[in-house]
Amino acid sequence: MHDVARISDETRRDNEAAIRHVMDRLLAGEVPAGSKCDIKTLATQAGVARTGFYPKKNRDGSPRPGPYQHLTEEFERRLAELRETGVIPDRQTAQIERLKEQVSGLKERLAARDEQIGGLTDCRERALSQIAAQRMEIERRSGSARSPRRSWPRYTT
Repeated sequence: MHDVARISDETRRDNEAAIRHVMDRLLAGEVPAGSKCDIKTLATQAGVARTGFYPKKNRDGSPRPGPYQHLTEEFERRLAELRETGVIPDRQTAQIERLKEQVSGLKERLAARDEQIGGLTDCRERALSQIAAQRMEIERRSGSARSPRRSWPRYTT
């Protein structure tokens, strides 16, 4: 009984060529609609099982590399290099990144506006307080400037 179905060297070479071709397309931004620039899409588009991209275990439990694991590492390395230069091949991921940046900018603007509104509110409160104090002072002074007059009743004949 076999643990893993073995493929011929020719089939492996053909699969690797297909994987590299799809890898180049994905990294160039040709990501199919509804997909991502990831191993799952790479395997699906190349027509190979995704399990071949990950480590395997021998009968004794010791690990061994998957037949295309080296291509996983190459794909992830190249993808990381693109991202470091600001290129995101996956339109959906790129849009998510742009939206995250927009949200961050909007949060900063909102915080600045909140701070500005707080400052204006404080200024308004101080101005109203000063106006009230000035009005009280004006009323006090105008009341003391007038001498208290006696109001005599007028008699008409």
